[in-house]
Amino acid sequence: MSTMFLRTLREDPADADVDSAKLLQRAGYIRKAAPGIWTWLPLGLSVLNKIEAIIREEIDGIGAQEVHFPALLPREPYEATHRWEEYGDNIFRLKDRHEADYLLAPTHEEMFTLLVKDMYSSYKDLPVTLYQIQTKYRDEFRPRAGLIRGREFIMKDAYSFTVDEEGMRQAYMDERGAYERIFQRLDLKYVPVFAMSGPMGGSASEEFLAPMAIGEDTFALAPSGKAWNVEALHTPAVEDIDFSATPAATKRATPDAATIEAMVEYANANEPRTDGRDWEAADILKNVVVAVKHAEDDEHDEPWRELIVVGIPGDRTVDMKRLEAQFAPAELEEATEDDLKAHPELVRGYIGPMGVGPQADEGHLRYFIDAHVAKGSAWFTGADEQDVDYYDLVYGRDFEADGTVEAVEVRDGDMSPDGSGPLSFERGVEIGQVFQLGLKYSEALGLKVLDQNGKTVPVWMGCYGIGVSRVLACIAETHHDERGLAWPANIAPAQVHVVATGKDEAAFEAAERLVGELEALGLEVIYDDRKKVSPGVKFKDAELLGVPVIAVAGRDTVNNGTIEVRDRNGENKEAIGQDGAAQAIADRVTRLMRGE
Repeated sequence: MSTMFLRTLREDPADADVDSAKLLQRAGYIRKAAPGIWTWLPLGLSVLNKIEAIIREEIDGIGAQEVHFPALLPREPYEATHRWEEYGDNIFRLKDRHEADYLLAPTHEEMFTLLVKDMYSSYKDLPVTLYQIQTKYRDEFRPRAGLIRGREFIMKDAYSFTVDEEGMRQAYMDERGAYERIFQRLDLKYVPVFAMSGPMGGSASEEFLAPMAIGEDTFALAPSGKAWNVEALHTPAVEDIDFSATPAATKRATPDAATIEAMVEYANANEPRTDGRDWEAADILKNVVVAVKHAEDDEHDEPWRELIVVGIPGDRTVDMKRLEAQFAPAELEEATEDDLKAHPELVRGYIGPMGVGPQADEGHLRYFIDAHVAKGSAWFTGADEQDVDYYDLVYGRDFEADGTVEAVEVRDGDMSPDGSGPLSFERGVEIGQVFQLGLKYSEALGLKVLDQNGKTVPVWMGCYGIGVSRVLACIAETHHDERGLAWPANIAPAQVHVVATGKDEAAFEAAERLVGELEALGLEVIYDDRKKVSPGVKFKDAELLGVPVIAVAGRDTVNNGTIEVRDRNGENKEAIGQDGAAQAIADRVTRLMRGE
């Protein structure tokens, strides 16, 4: 400790917003270089390397082979897959001195695809899975939570290449199994959840989420044990409603009723229901105007903007992330005042479905209906006239939609997609994701091989990522107490923290002998040999650094011929004879490594 490149902090950094960011900085594992950008110090790099080693062991174990790409990449491959535009402001773009466009890679699908295309041409070359552990870059609008949401981060990404879909699915399951073993070895709780593919494209996708309150992702749990990211959650089909007894739709005045609350209040006061109950927000069809920002495509030479209208039950609110996931890679935002002014048929507070969608004139705005709205259901909704609403407007009789979407927030009690019962919700941090990419990248970049019949066929691909630096932060987030970090034994920067206390030279001599014996047994040791530092400070530093076993050589223990040994959490404290201390500590570490 007297020579280690380390400074611990007694106070939390002012801008640290989660426990892992506070403790990793206080314990001298990382230092902030800029928002979302971190410097790795010796202790942090040690933990990071051990996590990477576990990942490599498991990924090598399923036959994958490691490569390493540059982070600085040319524009052209990303333009071929449209992701130069689709990523929008989320990537760092730059020009070289010759005005050529480059980016700092947020991910490497294109480069892996082109590498295999360059080297392989026959089905005999496949299957192959390649991976790397590499630094990635994303221009996060608001970096937060230390290493959990940064602009520069370390990721393990792997890509499988097979000659058919069956091979892709097998590679997917192999990688998925390796992920489970990795997270188990890291003592990191995880939940696999069904997910959206997003800008990655492809078909099936699952995320591995670490459950914790600071997580940005909400996932839904079914009684069956299955889980979904809320963006990927599908509402069970609602049964059609018999509308044969529903009266014809009528327009009625609803002055000064431009909000859900005002509509309910006015209708209860002036238009009582015939079934005897009061009007509620759930009786109202709320129509929300949303702007869809599309990237350039085959029909448009530059990015373009489209307004759509979405109908949802009035007791629900729009979940923009869920809605946006279904329009990926486009981005969504709420319509502006200028948007509404450009469409006078949209009367603020009285927007209804009759002036948009299939029932409107040619050139209408597209109209989408939320999945909770049943065919045959009757609604109290806008009539596209100031101070006028419809009553008994029936979906499927009076109006239709251009499509059904998952538009609203999900909530406790909603039915699970598998029908096993009501959903409950937790928050989590994404630590990994697996994708069945299919043919998206191979077709876009011309990756084809000759099959057994001599026919040229596109290659099936899978993609698999683990956020390595984020995983480290999640372990810190879940393995600490009020005194500091508490690393699992297999990734701690050392297995034993030896502390020499007091001014008695005999204590330092006993500590040094113990360090030598421990290292001879193959253990990594941090030795606090600082001479003019109080025992209290040394103990606080030992607890802050989080090494799993702490051994203390002090005047009293040495005079008694013992070494005091305890686990980092303060448990299993005992005095061990100096002659057998090293082996006893080694045995303790072995038990901790096995999770005992």
